[in-house]
Amino acid sequence: MTAPDPIFVDPRLARLYDAFDDDRGDLDLYVGVAERLGARSVLDVGCGTGVLALLLAERGLRMTGVDPAAASLEVARAKPGAEAVTWVEGAADAVAGLGLAADLATMTGNVAQVFCTDEEWAQALAAVHDALRPGGVLVFETRIPARQAWLGWTREHQSARRHIPGIGEVETWNDLLEVALPLVTFQGSYRFPPGVLPDGDVVTSVSTLRFRERDEIEESLDAAGFEIDEVLDAPDRPGLEWVFVARRR
Repeated sequence: MTAPDPIFVDPRLARLYDAFDDDRGDLDLYVGVAERLGARSVLDVGCGTGVLALLLAERGLRMTGVDPAAASLEVARAKPGAEAVTWVEGAADAVAGLGLAADLATMTGNVAQVFCTDEEWAQALAAVHDALRPGGVLVFETRIPARQAWLGWTREHQSARRHIPGIGEVETWNDLLEVALPLVTFQGSYRFPPGVLPDGDVVTSVSTLRFRERDEIEESLDAAGFEIDEVLDAPDRPGLEWVFVARRR
């Protein structure tokens, strides 16, 4: 599996993630799907700092969060209510020994697009399939390639400042590095206050995402043993993403 981006594995950056990704209106859809399905157990793949896992655990759902980035999981485990979630470090198949038969599996944000090769994506889908009960549901979002979301991944469109307790004001911005479809690579930069870091003020994180066409996704789900129930529009980014709701055969 491709190594996680530095924003998730570098402790200096992992602790900034929630501050700069503080609008999680995108999670309302996942909470709504869980409620509509009457899900009691959920596997959150690529759970990161645990925002969705904790949100659903507060509602009484039995939660398992899996992520390959130890630094992100450390942030998650330090949050109130974290003891109600089973946190697992590793790729999706790391939950194989837990004997899960989850009602629902989720991949929020960029998770479904970090699997850059067909082999990695197939492995992730197979692991999720095995962790779901028969009839269990996988929900994930992915950007529509034709909408060219990467055009906005530049300093002019994506820059911000936040005050981080114990650190001070941190500035971040994005730079688009390469568009070689179906892969797009960009870099996030984080400028810390002078003197906070011993090796310079700016820390960078390079990310590559895979943009799959709808027919590719449908074929991969079918091959992995899923049937598509519906494809929704992401309410927080209308017209820009597909949200797949697929059921294990």
